[in-house]
Amino acid sequence: MNLRPPLRSIALLAPLWFASVAPAQAEPNPAKETFEVDGHQAFVYAAPKPAAGKPWVWYAPTLKGISLVGRPAYYEPLMKAGIGVAGFDLGEVRGAPGSTAKFTKFYDEMVRRGWSAKPILLGQSRGGLMMLSWAVENPAKLRAFVGIYPVLNLTSWPLKNSKPQTLADFGMKEEEIVAQLKQLNPIERLDGLLKHKVPVFVVHGDTDLVVPYDDNTKLLRERYEAGGGKIEVKVIKGEGHKVSPSFFECRELVDFVLAAAKS
Repeated sequence: MNLRPPLRSIALLAPLWFASVAPAQAEPNPAKETFEVDGHQAFVYAAPKPAAGKPWVWYAPTLKGISLVGRPAYYEPLMKAGIGVAGFDLGEVRGAPGSTAKFTKFYDEMVRRGWSAKPILLGQSRGGLMMLSWAVENPAKLRAFVGIYPVLNLTSWPLKNSKPQTLADFGMKEEEIVAQLKQLNPIERLDGLLKHKVPVFVVHGDTDLVVPYDDNTKLLRERYEAGGGKIEVKVIKGEGHKVSPSFFECRELVDFVLAAAKS
């Protein structure tokens, strides 16, 4: 298998990528708490009546706030079901071992505060790489994995256009990352998730030029199914990497999360 396909330029599409995490409307004002872990800010939105065991969705990327709470089609059903929403702002990280270890400190603090020891991970766009990288390191510590056009594969990541940030997160040269893809690329390390029977749901557009479906979600689906894993993928025909009801009012995603929280 070719582990290094041609890198795609996303310079003209970058505004779409960053727009995809912007809040859709003014942030609601529920029981919100902020705190610091290792010098970085964490955000938690607690449901008025938490469900038994205090289930929570761990969302990424968290950039000075949690954009998911501005998506009422997702946020409101979660709050109604007693499911919290939380995130940890490490900025623009790329799933390197160092940033993944910092996410573990946040996870440990959430558990210490009484939240479930098995969150539901939800990665949107480059947040998918953050969350899947943590998941494959900690497969026994999550209840489910969810993606909204997620980056899942380091070989599809645009090193050419995001090289300074990527290399800074990994603390490595590009050729060193490529040489260690089997150890660093989360999509190459699914055995733990399969062993622990972690269910997966992803919604992705088939014309996504920023995070190509074939190199990310399709590859995940093929490998997960081949390993006997439970994965559901909703492919949005003719849509790419954008803010639209297809991705932010997906009833199947809501139903999956609600079911996972009860499992």
